[in-house]
Amino acid sequence: MRFALLALTVAFAGNALAGAQIYEPLAAKVRAGLQASIADRPAPQHAFTSTASAVDWLAEMSHRLEARMPSFQTRVEFLRTVHFEAIRAGLDPQLVLAVIQIESNFRKYAVSGSGARGYMQVMPFWVGLVGRPGDNLFSLRNNLRYGCVILKYYLDREKGDLFRALSRYNGSLGKPEYPNMVIGAWRSVWRYQGKLAFAPASVDARPG
Repeated sequence: MRFALLALTVAFAGNALAGAQIYEPLAAKVRAGLQASIADRPAPQHAFTSTASAVDWLAEMSHRLEARMPSFQTRVEFLRTVHFEAIRAGLDPQLVLAVIQIESNFRKYAVSGSGARGYMQVMPFWVGLVGRPGDNLFSLRNNLRYGCVILKYYLDREKGDLFRALSRYNGSLGKPEYPNMVIGAWRSVWRYQGKLAFAPASVDARPG
C-alpha cells in the first residue's frame, strides 16, 4: 500500500486535484467559533520553538519546494506563513503542505471549476459564512488561515479521522482518491523527522 500511495503522489506531482468544500448550515456556536478562528490577530515573530528549529525547518522545506517556487524570498515568506497558520490551527505544517500540493500544486491564483480559490482552494462561501466582507482569498495569509481553520473544523467534526476530514475538505466524502493522495504526499514528500514531526494516530488506523 505504501508503494501505491507513492505512485499516486508521483503520478499527480505536476497536477492538482482541486475540490470544493460543500456548503452546509452551521450551528450558531460552531459558526461563532469559526469566526473567532478566522479573525486576524497580531502575529508573533514566528511559531517555532526556537530560532534553530526555524532555520532547520525552513531550510529543509525550502529545498523541497524550490522546483515549484523558484524565488527564495517568496518561498520563505510562504513557508513561514504555512507554519504559523498550521500551528495556530493545531495542524501539522507538513500535512498542510501536502494538501496544498494536491489542491493547487502551489499556485497562488489557482481557481477550480467550482470556484475554489488559491493555494488551499477555499470556496468563497466561507467568507460570507465565517469571515469578513472583502476578505481576499488570493491573499497568502487569508487563504492559508481559512484553509487551515476549515481543515481543523472538519478534523474535529470527524473526531480526529484524518481520512474522512480530508475527504470533506475536498468535497469528495466517500471516495478514497483524494485523501490517499494527500496522505501519500505527506509521507513521501513532506514528512519531517525533526522536532516538529506530528502524526495523528488516526492516519495509520485507516486502510489505504
